[in-house]
Amino acid sequence: MQDILEAIMAAEGSAQPERDLAGLAGLPAPESYRGVVVRAEDTRMFDGMATRDKDPRKALHVQEVPTPELGPGEALVAVMASAINYNTVWTSIFEPLPTFKFLQRYGRLSELTRRHDLPYHVVGSDAAGVVLRTGPGVTRWKAGDEVVAHCLSVELEDAAGHDDTMLDPQQRIWGFETNFGGLAELCVVKANQLMPKPRHLSWEEAASPGLVNSTAYRQLVSHHGANMKQGDVVLIWGASGGLGGYATQMALNGGAIPVCVVSSPEKAELCRKMGAELVIDRSAEGFRFWKDEETQDQDEWRRFGERIRELTGGEDPDIVFEHPGRETFGASVYVAKKGGTIVTCASTSGFLHQYDNRYLWMHLKRIVGSHFANYHEAWQANRLVALGKVHPTVSKTYALEQTGQAAYEVHRNAHQGKVGVRCLAPTDGLGVRDTELRSRHESAINRFRGH
Repeated sequence: MQDILEAIMAAEGSAQPERDLAGLAGLPAPESYRGVVVRAEDTRMFDGMATRDKDPRKALHVQEVPTPELGPGEALVAVMASAINYNTVWTSIFEPLPTFKFLQRYGRLSELTRRHDLPYHVVGSDAAGVVLRTGPGVTRWKAGDEVVAHCLSVELEDAAGHDDTMLDPQQRIWGFETNFGGLAELCVVKANQLMPKPRHLSWEEAASPGLVNSTAYRQLVSHHGANMKQGDVVLIWGASGGLGGYATQMALNGGAIPVCVVSSPEKAELCRKMGAELVIDRSAEGFRFWKDEETQDQDEWRRFGERIRELTGGEDPDIVFEHPGRETFGASVYVAKKGGTIVTCASTSGFLHQYDNRYLWMHLKRIVGSHFANYHEAWQANRLVALGKVHPTVSKTYALEQTGQAAYEVHRNAHQGKVGVRCLAPTDGLGVRDTELRSRHESAINRFRGH
């Protein structure tokens, strides 16, 4: 691993980094590498505990694991940086079920996928790094290419996946429903997960948009999601968070009018720094959508709707960008415009949603389920980053050994934007190739830093 890192670091400050990195093809692949894992033997460790009290730091371990053999259509990537997503939090607290169930199911698919069914799970669904090896049949990518990886893993042997890849019966999220994920020194991906690394970003910045930026793109912009248009009022929950921070940027770029919902003055200020003018600090304004564990407060729904109209000049949201889930979903259905769309992914506050169907059915609203993105959508989302139209939202970074702490902060919502993890990269700020483009967007790239 040290030889690989030295070869990558030699490209820092080089006039021809591509030429220098091409030399990686001559280095042997390590027999093992360090990865962040959960262990099958630990899956009952939090039994009987409330979700909030489960501690990712107790379940996530950094350990040496064998390097798997590459199969056809796969690539081995030296991971310079990765990032924390909610799926890693869920994996680490074994909710809604241990991910070893996913690995066992995948392992039964073929002789090749059997590699994934192990008593440990290398987690992580983001990565930025350098290609080391490619398996048979890979022609687009080669050793030395600087890449980011999106997290859609598909087999594409079924006709259902060829209209929208997300509908493939064997669609999985890499590093969550498959093994050999990105929170590690090496990772194994399918070649059609790879995209060019944005040249003006550092490794940790380039790693952070992948999952959430692609998810926001499909959810908000794509015709598979809300199909946002100019002038749409878009209510964005958690608008300064890992997912909402990209939704806010896309709404602004697309000529929409974001109404950003946050939970602190600091988060409200981050939304304004992104260019949003309409912000609701739900904590400061005391919005509580549940009277108790069983009963929602419809008076609060109405008060929330009135606050939105106050900000928009009397308009209800055309689109509600949903991801908190149980805590907010009833309010989301209520406040959406007649004929409007509630587009939902994830459920960070709970998977069992409750809402009053009268406000959906009688007002002709739609609920659209959205899950990650297909390759085309992920590529388009990455292109916006590469062009400097959408910027990373990294607030802080941790070393690989501190991944448990990073996941803990995301679990407790004690973070802003995205939390990055340095895997092979020894420090922040490495990997920038286009300094001119970076200089034009430096303040936007760094606006979440330190929060």
